[in-house]
Amino acid sequence: MLTKLHVRAQNMMVRDEGATAVEYGIMVAAIAAVIVAVVILLGARIDAAFQEVLDAINAIP
Repeated sequence: MLTKLHVRAQNMMVRDEGATAVEYGIMVAAIAAVIVAVVILLGARIDAAFQEVLDAINAIP
């Protein structure tokens, strides 16, 4: 009986059934960091592209 209890206790400690709220929070923070990095890196290029289109529209008589 004591062996069964010991085995059950070990299984409960080892078993990992899913992500916890902390793990989800870490994933959300990592995704947000990637989005911020992409916006910082590509922001100037996107702004220049929109400015080029705007200049082309304004050049139409």
